[in-house]
Amino acid sequence: MLKHKEMYKSFFPLLAAIAVQQLLALLVNLVDNIMLGAYSETALSGAALVNQIQYVLQMITSGIGAGAAVLGAQYWGKRELKPIRSVISIGLKISLIAGIVFTFAAIFFPYRLLGLLCNDPDTLEQGVRYLSLMCWTYLIYSASAALMYSLRAVQIAWIGTIMSVMTICINACLNYCFIYGNFGSPELGIYGAAIATLTSRTVELIVIFVYVLCIDKKLKMKVRDFLRLDREYWRDYIIVAMPMMISGALWGVAQAAQTAILGHIGQTAIAANSIASIIFQLFAVFGMACAQTASVVMGNTIGAGRLDLVRPYSRSMQCIFLFMGLASSALILTFRGIIVSFYDISEQTRELTMNFLLILSITTIGSCYEYPVEAGIIAGGGDTKFTAIVDNSFMWLFTIPCAALSAFVFEFSPVVTFCVLKADQLLKCIPNAIVCNRYKWVKDLTGTHKT
Repeated sequence: MLKHKEMYKSFFPLLAAIAVQQLLALLVNLVDNIMLGAYSETALSGAALVNQIQYVLQMITSGIGAGAAVLGAQYWGKRELKPIRSVISIGLKISLIAGIVFTFAAIFFPYRLLGLLCNDPDTLEQGVRYLSLMCWTYLIYSASAALMYSLRAVQIAWIGTIMSVMTICINACLNYCFIYGNFGSPELGIYGAAIATLTSRTVELIVIFVYVLCIDKKLKMKVRDFLRLDREYWRDYIIVAMPMMISGALWGVAQAAQTAILGHIGQTAIAANSIASIIFQLFAVFGMACAQTASVVMGNTIGAGRLDLVRPYSRSMQCIFLFMGLASSALILTFRGIIVSFYDISEQTRELTMNFLLILSITTIGSCYEYPVEAGIIAGGGDTKFTAIVDNSFMWLFTIPCAALSAFVFEFSPVVTFCVLKADQLLKCIPNAIVCNRYKWVKDLTGTHKT
């Protein structure tokens, strides 16, 4: 591991930028959770339902952006800029289509959407109220997220950090004003949290477009680059990105299905899952950010023609992933009680949250290894189909059916059902480790074009 200083010079600065950006984005969710939880546990549960819809869109846009990043990273290894601009433009157009679909679905079918996740009328009412404004953030988010993910192909990640800093400041201040009615503002509860999120998302979009069009010196994109329909790279992009888009969509739906399973157990399980998920993501953020970092580093390496470095880089990164998983596990165990104490929730919800976090402290070791391996090393190396196959095979053939049996047939406790829901994070380590260390995934995705 000590031989590859060049890899570390690329890997760790990019990892830090991506992880800090994701951490700040998660802190926005944590602030929302704490403030809404202090206002009303029903409001917290309602927002958690809506966030599952947002999560499905987030997974789709991340797949769209990751497809652009994988293909763009290999072109960046060759230092070819025109294809990267075309690929980013294609990704943005597809992401906007996804945002439009989600916006219309949320406007016209709010009760049907949320009713799939929960049957508690009070929680549904709060969720629909929240969704009535949150739906307008979907189109905004789909554009900013696609651009942010795509720029990582050329190792531009700090702009996401700036966006997240602005978001957390705006969101926290407006939450304080509009949720509780401070500084002369009306007390709007969950609707106030939606106003804060919509405002911060709008600022994010403005920042990313100003940067891309006016500040960036690497790609030097113009408005015409976004409007152009460059068919030359559509086929390559679809081949690379489509498996990641489908995988992201199915994974997002699967997470919503998991919430639905817990949601039909009871409101307490929804709130506990929402809190535990945020805390897990906070402490596993560096491990999960390894996926996007590894994807870019591996793509740049293959694009530059340095196939001799693929094996040693892959082995070194796998060691990093395992270390990140162990560190994340220790942090969750150490700080779970402190963070949960900030929430104004019932004792039953608190106890269930602590149990969920105990389970996550174990499974996070697997999460921080298997996900960066499949979505980072293997996908960045050129095989984006493997991630889709493994993730969704485990999720839809094992996790969802077994969890549904646990909750509805055998009527096991929420803790046992939660164990079943998270077991795949450990099981997927086996096929991912085997495939990663056989190196059949190495592909030059740029070979069909000469620019």
